[in-house]
Amino acid sequence: MLAKLKELQPDEKVWTRGRIMSVAARLAAILPLAIVSVSTAATPTPANANAPAPAPAPAVTAAPPAPDLPPAVSVVPLKDVNGSPFKLADFFGKVAVINLWATWCGPCRREIPELVKLNKEFHSRGVEIVGLSTENPEASAEKVRKFIQDFQIDYRIGWAPAEVGLPLMQGHESIPQIFVISRDGRILQRFIGYSAAYSTQLKQVLEDALK
Repeated sequence: MLAKLKELQPDEKVWTRGRIMSVAARLAAILPLAIVSVSTAATPTPANANAPAPAPAPAVTAAPPAPDLPPAVSVVPLKDVNGSPFKLADFFGKVAVINLWATWCGPCRREIPELVKLNKEFHSRGVEIVGLSTENPEASAEKVRKFIQDFQIDYRIGWAPAEVGLPLMQGHESIPQIFVISRDGRILQRFIGYSAAYSTQLKQVLEDALK
């Protein structure tokens, strides 16, 4: 992009009307590409595009809750790393934390140790943490198993098929994402991304959900 911008530097000090209009046209073509690149790397914007522009957000965003967990999503057959079948509906009656992640995701690597700590604190109180990798289960099985060992993950890990991942993400494909689901299957809170303040926010949501 810098090379393209340098091409716009004038060879003369005099700017004619035609030259100004030409530069404006080039900038109009370049800027959307820059915005797409930044948006892809940054935290997704809120769903309400007409809302006033927010102040710069941290890496983690407490997004508005998604609709209640669709019944069709809650009964999709899933498999954990050991090949054992399960479904999200199995956790109804408990507070569930669903984490969408991948082994190659840097923020996921910083987030998962916090989830391990939360699992030790909340599992006995009725909170079920489930990590669903967005990777291809056949291609990533060994990497995921090694990741579990390296990070000493003691909660259930499986894979997120498209029938589960896409309805939960609702077009926001950045990971990690976390969904806190109530005992009766309502999505109480959604977190997109990760920051150092994340565990405190999530812990408070879990405390409120358990009351």
